[in-house]
Amino acid sequence: MSRFFSRLSIKGKLFSIAITSSLFSMLLALVILVTVNVTEVKRKAQSDLIAVASLIANRSVAAVMFDDANLAKENLVSLNNLPDLRSACVYTKRGQLFTSLDKQSATCPIVSHGLRNYFDKLNLYVYQPMRLDDEIVGGIFLSSDLSAAFWRELQFVGVVLIVLFVALSITFLLTAPLLNRVAKPIAQLAKTAQKVSQEHDYSLRAAKHSNDEMGILVDAFNGMLDTVEIQNKALISVKNNFQALYDNNPTMVFNLDMQGQIISVNRFGARQLGLSVEELQGCSIFNFAHPEDISNCNQFFQICRNHPEQVHKLESRIICRNGNIIWARETARLVKDENNRSHLLLVCEDITETRRLSEKIAYQASHDELTGLVNRRQFDIHIQNLVLEAQANDSHHVLCYLDLDQFKIVNDTCGHLAGDELLRQLGEVLRQQVRRMDILARLGGDEFGILMSYCSLEQAIITGEKLRNAVCDFQFAWENRSFNIGVSIGIAPINRACGNAVDVLKEADAACYAAKEKGRNRVHIFSPDDEELTLRQGEMQWVEKIRQGIERDRFQLFGQLIVPIAANRGGLHFETLIRYRDDQDKVIPPGAFLPAAERYNMASPLDRWVISRLFQHLATTPGFLERLEMCSVNLSGLSLSDQAMLGFIDQQFRKWQIPTHKICFEITETAAISNLSYARQFIDSLRQKGCSFSLDDFGSGLSSFAYLKNLPVDYLKIDGLFVKDIMDDRVDLTMVKAINEVAHVMGKKTIAEFVETQKIFDLLQTLGVNYAQGYGIAKPVPLREL
Repeated sequence: MSRFFSRLSIKGKLFSIAITSSLFSMLLALVILVTVNVTEVKRKAQSDLIAVASLIANRSVAAVMFDDANLAKENLVSLNNLPDLRSACVYTKRGQLFTSLDKQSATCPIVSHGLRNYFDKLNLYVYQPMRLDDEIVGGIFLSSDLSAAFWRELQFVGVVLIVLFVALSITFLLTAPLLNRVAKPIAQLAKTAQKVSQEHDYSLRAAKHSNDEMGILVDAFNGMLDTVEIQNKALISVKNNFQALYDNNPTMVFNLDMQGQIISVNRFGARQLGLSVEELQGCSIFNFAHPEDISNCNQFFQICRNHPEQVHKLESRIICRNGNIIWARETARLVKDENNRSHLLLVCEDITETRRLSEKIAYQASHDELTGLVNRRQFDIHIQNLVLEAQANDSHHVLCYLDLDQFKIVNDTCGHLAGDELLRQLGEVLRQQVRRMDILARLGGDEFGILMSYCSLEQAIITGEKLRNAVCDFQFAWENRSFNIGVSIGIAPINRACGNAVDVLKEADAACYAAKEKGRNRVHIFSPDDEELTLRQGEMQWVEKIRQGIERDRFQLFGQLIVPIAANRGGLHFETLIRYRDDQDKVIPPGAFLPAAERYNMASPLDRWVISRLFQHLATTPGFLERLEMCSVNLSGLSLSDQAMLGFIDQQFRKWQIPTHKICFEITETAAISNLSYARQFIDSLRQKGCSFSLDDFGSGLSSFAYLKNLPVDYLKIDGLFVKDIMDDRVDLTMVKAINEVAHVMGKKTIAEFVETQKIFDLLQTLGVNYAQGYGIAKPVPLREL
């Protein structure tokens, strides 16, 4: 059926829909009409027969009471006028048949027991009791044949259907022209579309007959043709543009066969060689190769044949018709045409000017692009040469390491363009203060280096002060603003006793750092017995140890218990601590390496290692999570400003399925205050996931209570410097008491550090401190021993 319908035209489909809907409507009307009329006939017949039965019952009460069958028979004879009546029966009080009126061979039941009102196919049965003073004295039972009544109704329905059919036929005849008006524009639109498809004539347009949906469709179709026509013209234009780009592309584009014969070339390539496109077709590309490069060109072609899937490059010389020689960077690869034949696509770019600028490029490779000074790589070579020279002839030289002070202010307030201009001008200022034979270099950022060959340490100090004064006197102007900056200078001697070039540069860098530590804008000379430099060098050595410790798992996690003071002990509560195990398996406390980690930006990787290993231990140690109440983890200030740290912590929670409410992150007061807005954002993000936060070393800051309102932490760890002496120092006792009371008012719990005696513990209990931690409670132990 669906296939037949799909083959019809729009007009045929519309006619089919109209005919089908009309027939369905007639059928539905027939069903409804028959159902309604049959129901009404049955209802009316039952109502009438019940009324007749009630009337006969009232009239036959006396006949039954006096046992007068003839009187009762006379009452029933009056029913002979009812055309559909089949039988009438009168019953006594005991239910025995008293008398009857039989018609059409219908007989009465012998007794009245079980008689009721009901329909049986086309027959209706009615039973009506006879009552006298609310006492049943007999009954009337009537039966009627409804066939004639039903037949009369069916005749009526037939007449109605004939009238309805005639009306629908007339309606259909009137609707047919309208259906044709709907189908005709669609057929015309289809014809136009077919013609456009066959002839590719996008200038054709469909005729619009109305403003209804069909009109909208015609407008859309015509609009689509407009778009296609525009795009077709655009494609032709693009094709022409592509041909123009191909011909005028400032590279020589050759299509070669496998023997090097030129199949096609763009016009620019032909002009470069001094010939026309037609003259070049059929010539060998080797006719234009420099004699010294022909061997390389043959090898190049062979490599292209052997490795067709790769792009190959070669630099060679090409001889033009007028004898000029140009250097070309040749890029080639094999391609296949529509007949699956291999060709070589060769693109030649003129690099003659690049070759001529090779010396300039070599200069730029050894000099800083911004300032024009020697760059770091070339400076390292000069240092190495001077070190070798000093060791060879016992000569004395000096390396100065300069780091600008307050340079970041210019960058942050005026932008990097201003910073670059400042560095350029300072380069000129420094160049005027050194000898012609000295080597001035920009080492990166705002750092400069000066190599003073054959210079004593005393002369270098004088020159360093001159450099410092020159920088201090220099005023940098930018957009009606003026800036003064300083410079910290580190000086390291180069002589026979010094190490290699790397050691010398480290010594000068360390001396420069010492100058900054002492207040900036000063000159510092490296000395092997300098305590500050020794400390910094020790920290620098720890940088590599920390990195290797993270990579090789040389660190070990410890834990120190935190116990409730007033309440009974609940679950396990501890702070996670870190130790380092050296090559001799000796445990090194954090004080030896954490300062270096903080100073050299290693604290954040170290925090990541601690979190990942701690979560792994919690998840993989049987029963540990069940008895754990809270575990504290320290976060450095660098981690608080590390935007990727939140994502890392969230990933570790998901990886090891650690309950977030059992983890408390500890941050120091100074770290939180140094970046208060981001610290608050960091804390809020993790607290929303269920984590807790503890503010470590509280009381050590300058404005602790003022900042506490802005830090949504759950615990305050009172600085142990106040706790350890509260038995003897009233000021410390007052501080601890004040911190505890303020914390409780703000809804935070307190933890006292450095609890080393029972007396301190008892006093803290009196003050109402919540938790205690210290050697008097428990010493740090490896996590596996908790």
